Amino acid sequence: MEMRKLGDSGIEVSSICLGTMTFGEQNSLEDAFEQLDYAIEHGVNFVDTAEMYPVPPKKETYSLTEEYIGKWLHSRGNRDRIVLASKVVGPAATFTYVRDGKPRLNRKNIETALDASLKRLQTDYLDLYQLHWPDRSTNFFGRRSYEHDSSEDMTPIEETLEVLNDCVAKGKVRTVGLSNETPWGAMKFLQIAKEKSWPKVVSIQNPYNLLNRIYEIGLAEVSCRENCGLLTYSPLAFGVLSGKYLGGKKPEGARVTIWERFSRYSNENGFKATERYVELANFCKMDPSQMAIAFCLKQPFMTSVIIGATTMEQLKVDIASAEVNMSEDLMQSINSIHQEIPNPCP
Repeated sequence: MEMRKLGDSGIEVSSICLGTMTFGEQNSLEDAFEQLDYAIEHGVNFVDTAEMYPVPPKKETYSLTEEYIGKWLHSRGNRDRIVLASKVVGPAATFTYVRDGKPRLNRKNIETALDASLKRLQTDYLDLYQLHWPDRSTNFFGRRSYEHDSSEDMTPIEETLEVLNDCVAKGKVRTVGLSNETPWGAMKFLQIAKEKSWPKVVSIQNPYNLLNRIYEIGLAEVSCRENCGLLTYSPLAFGVLSGKYLGGKKPEGARVTIWERFSRYSNENGFKATERYVELANFCKMDPSQMAIAFCLKQPFMTSVIIGATTMEQLKVDIASAEVNMSEDLMQSINSIHQEIPNPCP
């Protein structure tokens, strides 16, 4: 497993990161232990979670994923071998059960959320603490357009960064990162951190896959020039790029089958593009999922690809993607399809 630098932090993370948002919903505690054990045994040292997991988020399961990971860490006694990342939620009207229904990225919320996450994870520090989404309205979670609201009540980025600086100073957090962020937001965080000599954000966790390469338009340059790499989530576009939903199929127990909210990558053009990518993978005698993940790993702005699985079979295939060779001819073929059907899914 290739190891890569996490920004300027000096921390090395595996090119494959284990995502855990199914722990507590589609995966049991026993499943979680099995996935974590297998991932670590096969070179993965990077584990990503969040206070709101599992997904879909709801009051009954809120923070259960962190509890599962904490039990595993306590059982295995291997905290020093793991680069552990979590996230604090931003404002959301639907989260009535999180901090009196008023989660924000201000001092009270961040400090309270961090302490609760540390307790659930049974650790006294996080290697990476991320802002799950901005404390302002912008185009994330599948929105292409941006609608400006000059009267919006938003927590100033400087205020958020000051709290994160204090968390680092207290030893509760080693590094900080962003998620679902825009080029403007990323550059403001970088600018203010430099001006104040506060911790520089070392990563951006945004979606990136064969059906959604929007990250390349603005944020890829930020990642490369500022050494603030991408931790991509949804590299398989909610499993669509595996090809298992083609032809109108709805596999039993699959995420898109169970929940309509995960239909972001299931539009007509998305399926057209997926069919082309699956055909290309088959022609090259490759697993479509492995080709999709290996494509992400090939990008110069990529730090680590976050995979998620509900079965051990899926997990083994995804982790093995780290060993797949992507030739220049194959990359050119992928880019040709992208030119014909660019970014069909936001």
